[in-house]
Amino acid sequence: MYIFRKNSTRLRVIIIMVVTGFSYVTQAQTSDSTRAIINNFAGAVTIQSKGISTIPNLTLGRPAAVFDMKLGRKLTFEPQFRFALDGKPWAMVFWWRYYGSFSDKLKVTLHANHSLSYKSITSYTSTGTSQELIRATRYLVVAVAPNYQINKYINAGLYLHYAHGIEKFITRNTWMTSFRPVISNIPVAKNISARISPEIYYLKLDTKDGVYLNASFSISKTNFPLSVSGLINKPLKSNIPSEFDLLWNVGLSYTFNKKYIEAQSQ
Repeated sequence: MYIFRKNSTRLRVIIIMVVTGFSYVTQAQTSDSTRAIINNFAGAVTIQSKGISTIPNLTLGRPAAVFDMKLGRKLTFEPQFRFALDGKPWAMVFWWRYYGSFSDKLKVTLHANHSLSYKSITSYTSTGTSQELIRATRYLVVAVAPNYQINKYINAGLYLHYAHGIEKFITRNTWMTSFRPVISNIPVAKNISARISPEIYYLKLDTKDGVYLNASFSISKTNFPLSVSGLINKPLKSNIPSEFDLLWNVGLSYTFNKKYIEAQSQ
């Protein structure tokens, strides 16, 4: 168990992980023909009305800000930082992803991450005085996501996910299997399109399990950095304890995407 109050060592480790990840991806993706490093760097900032996770016990349940970054092409480093709007940390996820392709239509993505989840707890001193601490728990995650592009509007995929909780007092084994069709490029108005992503998934947390319905939508404008999104999550049949039954969320996102070429030093 970690206590956020003693965070100087952990902060250094997080900084090292981020710097190392970005450096590795930059050095790993070199063009042999140009001897230059060509990378994609993208990011997004999303303000959510209610921080939601597909894993019920990791849901924040109040307004939050989520910061996403992505560096790389086929192999990417994608850290994500989630905070409540009062500044308290919610989660930090350090994704590595590999985007593979069997054909123009059939693709597969391999995922792995080390993540930290934060929760406020009340502790009492020897004198009986209460104090709030932020406890961090650690997870290791692997996942695979095959996806088939049916046409320019519709694709369908599967998502297979396993997470191992490192601390002994948390959920140790999390399994998730989901079916994810996506309808995109839906015309709404001139240069404005929508995307709808329904999902049905089976979730198992140690000995508890359930089936859930998840649906998200987004509306965006071509060459415009702001977009609006929404999400709902509803258990269909579940014995997994949760503070919430029907979860919903509305978000506003600012995104950027920058391509750059960095000459490789000889």
